[in-house]
Order: sequence, then C-alpha cells, then structure tokens
Amino acid sequence: MAAATPSPTPPGSLKRIVAASLIGTTIEWYDFFLYGSAAALVFNKLFFPESDPLVGTLLSFLTYAVGFAARPLGALVFGHYGDRLGRKKLLVLSLLLMGGATFAIGLLPTHATVGSAAPVLLTVLRLVQGFALGGEWGGAVLLVSEHGDAKRRGFWASWPQTGAPAGQLLATGVLSALTALLSEAAFASWGWRIPFLLSGVLVIVGLWIRLSVDESPVFKAALAAAEERKVVAGQVEKMPLVAVLRHHWRDVLVAMGARMAENISYYVITAFILVYATTQVGLSKQTALNAVLIGSAVHFAVIPLWGALSDRLGRRPVYLIGAIGVGAWMFPFFALIDRGTFGSLLLAVTVGLVLHGAMYAPQAAFFSEMFATRMRYSGASIGAQFSSVAAGAPAPLIATALLADYGNSTPIALYVIAAALLTVVAIACAKETRDRDLGEIEERTPADAKVGADA
Repeated sequence: MAAATPSPTPPGSLKRIVAASLIGTTIEWYDFFLYGSAAALVFNKLFFPESDPLVGTLLSFLTYAVGFAARPLGALVFGHYGDRLGRKKLLVLSLLLMGGATFAIGLLPTHATVGSAAPVLLTVLRLVQGFALGGEWGGAVLLVSEHGDAKRRGFWASWPQTGAPAGQLLATGVLSALTALLSEAAFASWGWRIPFLLSGVLVIVGLWIRLSVDESPVFKAALAAAEERKVVAGQVEKMPLVAVLRHHWRDVLVAMGARMAENISYYVITAFILVYATTQVGLSKQTALNAVLIGSAVHFAVIPLWGALSDRLGRRPVYLIGAIGVGAWMFPFFALIDRGTFGSLLLAVTVGLVLHGAMYAPQAAFFSEMFATRMRYSGASIGAQFSSVAAGAPAPLIATALLADYGNSTPIALYVIAAALLTVVAIACAKETRDRDLGEIEERTPADAKVGADA
C-alpha cells in the first residue's frame, strides 16, 4: 500500500526547516571539529605529556579516532528510533548529547592534575560525541530532503551539509582568535577550555530552533500507511535495520564507497594539515589555522552551488567531479604547502575543499534517495557512518604515521588517491537517483509487505 502523497511544504516553512537543520548541524560539527583541532594543537601536551611530540600527537589523534568508532553505533540506534518515532525527536536528543559532552571536555582535569585518568575521561566524552554525531547527520539531511521541493532537493538538502564547514569555520575561528590573543602558556593553561564551554550556549540556541519545526510530512504519511497496514491486514513492519540489509544492501555498500574519498580527503585537508604545516614545513599554528579558516568559508559558499548543479546534471556526475578532482589535486596540494608561504598554503587548502564540496554537496540528497521512508534514517546513517570508521577515523592517524615513517608527503598523497579511486568505482556502480519520489514507494517488492519481526 502506497503512502498518501504529502502536501508540499510552503517556502517559508521550508526555509525555517533548512535553518533549523543548518544551525543544529553547525553546532554539532563545531563540537566535533573543535576536538580535532585541539587534538592537533594542545591535547598531546595536556593529556599525553610523557610521550615525545609526534607520538603524543598520534595518541591524541587516536582519541580523536575513537569518536568515529562510536558513530556506527549512533547510526544504528538513532536510525532505528528515527525510522520508528520520527526525525525531529532524535535530532533534539543528538544535540543534547553532543553539546553536553563538549561542555564537559571544557571542564576536564588534565594529566598534570589527575594523571592517567585524564585521557580516559577524555576518551569517554569523545565516545559520546561520536555516538551523537552518528545519529545527527542522517536526521538533519532527511528532515530537509523530505520537506523539500523534489526539483531542487539537491540544493535544499545541501544546506545541512554546509554545517560541516560552518562548524569548522566556527571552531577554527574561535581557536585562531584565542591563539592570537593569548600567550602560548595561557592558551595551554586555560584558554583552550573556552571554545568547549561556549558549546553550552550554542546548544541552547540550537534546541530553541529545532523544537520549533514540524516533523517530516513524508515520514508522517509513511507512518500513517504503516499503521493502516497493521490494522487492516495485520502486517507488522520489519525492524529498519533488517529491512535495509535485506532490500538495500547494495545501496549501503555504494554509500560506504562514496564516503571514502570524501571523508579521508576532508580530514587530511582540515585536521592533518595542522600537523603537517607546523611540524614538517615550519609554519606557525596561527598561519595554519587562518588558512583552514578562510578555506572553510569558501567551502561553505560553494556547497549549495554544487548541490544546485546536482539538480541539473544528476548526483553521480557532480560526485565524480569531486572524487576525481580530489585525487588529482593531492600532489599539487602538498607541493604548494611545501613552499612554506601563507598564500600557497591557502591555495592548497581552498582548492582541496572546493573539490571536496562536489562530493559532499550532493551526498545528502543522493543517500536520501536510495532508501524507502521507513528505513531511510537507518539506511542513510549506516551507509554514511560505518564508512567513517575506515575513512575519517584513521585518516589523520594514518597520515601522521606515514609522515613519521617516510618523512615526506608522497605516501600520504597516494593514500588519498587510492581512496578517490575506490569512490569512483562506487559511484560508477550506483544508479542515478535525482528523479526519485521520496514518498512514492515504501517497500521494493510485493514480498516486502509480508509480516516481519517487530522491533
């Protein structure tokens, strides 16, 4: 039984939905990226002071990677309940968890105060961050995708994606301002805590906005149809995870492959670059942070443009532009940084992020269009977050280890190029989804309507 077609969302309401998703996503990515920047700049000294500098950086990036390990669990839990209870409720919960964990990091005692308990507590809070972010992404992009105009879905759904560069911009901007205003000793002593404590204020703003929006009309229509099937025919829905793995496993694999180049290149360009530029090239922390700051601003601006282009050309062509472009840019990227000037560093980071945007912008609509409504939160989240364990989580760690072993950027460039090739293969195997109706079909085959196991 097909769900009733939901009424189109009025333009004013759609913009409010987009704003709510964007602001909430920005706050959550601010929290997540703030940790990554702090891991590169100060956590090695504050929480792992007994190690030599590069080993300390590796250990701090290891706690950074732990957050990614928790993201698949967040995807499973939030996906399940998001497909059963709705997108909005789970988005509110994810924001509370992420903000609370980030605020608590700002209150943590360091190794000098409590010894080995400090990195343990840091790791636990990082796990909470990762768990929350694992559920955040899917809900935010679906809320917009399921409200939006089908003809401009790529454009509207790309706006929550700008939360990543906006969060990076905010996190890097705050850190950059603090490192400019404070001495190195003051920043290491107490200044690094300020950005984490600011998260408490941001969460209050985000909650106020998210609580004011309506649930997805596509989800409400699908939920009503499911309840009708249950009452009329006694059909009980399968668990979303079971349904995804049974009917959408190819789509999950495509999504995971598509994320490899996007995820790895992003964390190399924005997180590892802080290590490479300061330790290998000899640039100052301030210079590296400023380059990422400006590059993130450009990244924010181009994502909606790439999203709009995906509405015209399709999701796959735009995604391929980004994957091929990032792979081709890696050797020029490091060659420019090695020149040791701010201008060359800025050019390297900005072009890299523009090309990354060609993958990141259509991703929201692309993944949303792969899955049926009552398993869409689970499917999109699993595809996106499970790949992060193999992609984004170890990317700064692998890049730092390669730098320590080889002393140059060549193996790091080859690492990103290999990821780009994997993504090109995944996109080549995918079907174009641009013209799909999100509310048209709940299940793919007549057999899907059979009685399944209840959650």
